Amino acid sequence: MKIEYVLFSFHYSILNKPRTMGGFFGTIQKQRCVEELFYGVDYQSHLGTKRGGIATYSKDTGGFRRSIHNLQSTYFRTKFEEELPKFFGEQGIGVISDTDAQPLLMNSHLGRFAIVTVGKINNAEEIAKSLLDQNMVLSEFSSGRINPTELIGLLIIKGKNFVEGIENVYKNVKGSCSMLILTDHSIIAARDFWGRTPIVIGKKDGAMAATSETTAFPNLGYEIEHYVGPGEVVQLTADGMEILRKAEDNMQVCSFLWIYYGFPTSFYEGKNVEEVRYHTGYAMGEEDDTEVDNAGGIPDSGLGMATGYAAGHKVPYQRCISKYTPTWSRSFMPANQNTRNFVAKMKLIPNKAMLKGKRCLFCDDSIVRGTQLRENTKILKELGAKEVHMRIACPPLIWGCPFINFSASKSELELITRRVIQDFETGNKEATMLADADSTESQNIPEARLKEYATTDSPEYKAMVEEIAKRLNLDSLRFAKLETIIEAIGLPKCKVCTHCFDGSSSHTI
Repeated sequence: MKIEYVLFSFHYSILNKPRTMGGFFGTIQKQRCVEELFYGVDYQSHLGTKRGGIATYSKDTGGFRRSIHNLQSTYFRTKFEEELPKFFGEQGIGVISDTDAQPLLMNSHLGRFAIVTVGKINNAEEIAKSLLDQNMVLSEFSSGRINPTELIGLLIIKGKNFVEGIENVYKNVKGSCSMLILTDHSIIAARDFWGRTPIVIGKKDGAMAATSETTAFPNLGYEIEHYVGPGEVVQLTADGMEILRKAEDNMQVCSFLWIYYGFPTSFYEGKNVEEVRYHTGYAMGEEDDTEVDNAGGIPDSGLGMATGYAAGHKVPYQRCISKYTPTWSRSFMPANQNTRNFVAKMKLIPNKAMLKGKRCLFCDDSIVRGTQLRENTKILKELGAKEVHMRIACPPLIWGCPFINFSASKSELELITRRVIQDFETGNKEATMLADADSTESQNIPEARLKEYATTDSPEYKAMVEEIAKRLNLDSLRFAKLETIIEAIGLPKCKVCTHCFDGSSSHTI
């Protein structure tokens, strides 16, 4: 096999896990905020790749100013750096989005405001029809489709004030929606009703900030002041924070924030991302009886788990795979398939010196489709590995996500687990990988049967994991137990969304 194909195939499978989310940052200060806004938004870049935007407000220099750019072939910094001198003001918001063009500027009886959102609206068409039936106008479109942030804005302006308008969002949106609103005197931050996505408030002398990722705070001098609760609405001025709507008691924060999405230095609900990954890996390593020569992570989200696994299993942590960061530092893949293939080929580099003759164990955040991984195990062995073992930082993904933009939810049949379960349940004797299958039609498997496969160490679970390992040509495969990740996160199970692992959920809004 030619080495060029070896490297391409290896890189492509590990990186080709497209998941979308988005992140925002806002700050209000007693002095010019533009540079801090720029860097604060840039620190959300690992959460998306499609579009970026910022908006500022200045009483003295013309009010609101906004800019939006496509980021699919470049970085946020390269698009906005030269524009910074054109922005003025002491308050601003910005977003990295994998959905629509944002921020939007709106004018209404509530006054002029800018808005950014993060979330997923499952009933956008239904909301749009209702608004049109009320003689409201939809003017913003992204790729010919409804702009979900505009829908949110229109729901807000139906209220007598911002809080009532935001409650309209909570009542009408199926899915999730968190937002920042920039007015002429404040920033309003509202976390989605079930708290599936985070907002954290930071404070320093003469300034307040709101962010999806607390990674934005340390280098900008902010200290964490407040974790916005589910459904909570807060208003920020340069002097401090006021709670406009109290938080709900119930929460369903997405567990994948710690497993995959989050940057290692970020905190959600007071729990650090890297610490959670380390403890998950340590617990798995401590109870694992598999004999290996080293443990390493798939960059980047598998690294924290791998350091924990190596410590728990008492084997050396070794970097058999490295990511080339000087020019390929982004975590998500470009939307264009050809560009994605090229980036995947170039971004990660296996180290044959560390692989040769060793029983290598790799840690990663999840297995979604499993496409190409079967061939990659063979490739890694051709590059020198004696054995290839995989340890995954979460339970098997069996259900798609209806709550945030986690793209595995586009089709549950894309999940390798569901392909295996379908083959088992239908008696398919010619088991195939998803990439080899032409059919996208899923059999109607009862929820009760799916839950049997989701139950750790049940006969169905063991058979499914064994079959996945077989199809991927792995010497062994193990997934983290649900109990392990809940313990590592340190929140009550009832406050963490684990729908994609066990099918459980409180509500769909």
